Amino acid sequence: MDALNLISVPFKNKEAEKGKLLIAEPFLSDPYFKRSVVLLTEHNEKGSFGFILNKPIDLRLNDAIGDMPQIDAPIHLGGPVGRESLHFLHTLGDKLNGSLEVIPGLYWGGDFDQLKTLINTQQVQPNDIRFFVGYAGWSPNQLDEELERNDWMIVPAKLDYIMKQDTQDLWNNILTNLGHEYAVIANFPQDPGMN
Repeated sequence: MDALNLISVPFKNKEAEKGKLLIAEPFLSDPYFKRSVVLLTEHNEKGSFGFILNKPIDLRLNDAIGDMPQIDAPIHLGGPVGRESLHFLHTLGDKLNGSLEVIPGLYWGGDFDQLKTLINTQQVQPNDIRFFVGYAGWSPNQLDEELERNDWMIVPAKLDYIMKQDTQDLWNNILTNLGHEYAVIANFPQDPGMN
C-alpha cells in the first residue's frame, strides 16, 4: 500500500486541469519527478503539459543565452521533454504580447524579443519571471492513469507557490500548508529503509 493510501487525501479525486499543481507522492522514484511540484499549463484530450517548479539547475539565464540583457534569473529544469527549449512563467500580464494566462496573475510565454526589451529597460525584475529548460509532458490519458495509481495529489496553484517560494523546500512547504495529515507526509524519509 503506498503512502497516500495510508491517510485520507481529499484532493486526490479532483480532476487535473490547467492551473493546478501536481504534488508527487513521497516515494515516487522517477529521478525527474521525485518529490516534485509540477504546474499544469495545459490538460486536455491531446495530453498534459507543465513545468517542474522545484528543480533549479546551476545555470543563470545570462550564462545560457549570450544576447540576453542582464537579469539575475536562475533556470529550472522544467521536465525531461524538450530539454533544448526555454520556457518562462511570469507576472507581466498584458505587458508581454502573446502571453497565456494560467491562473489569475500568472502567465506563460509571450513575445521573447519584447521580453528582452522589457528586461533591458528594467521593467522586469527577477521575481517577476521564472525560466525553465524543458517541460513535463504526458500523452493522452497518461496523467489520468498516474493519478489513478496515486502517483500525484492535485492542489490549487497559488501565485506565491510559483513565484515567491524557495524552490528547494516547495514540496515540503505545500504539504505542510495543507494541514496536519499532509505535514506527516512531508516528513516521510525519502528512503524509509534508512530510517
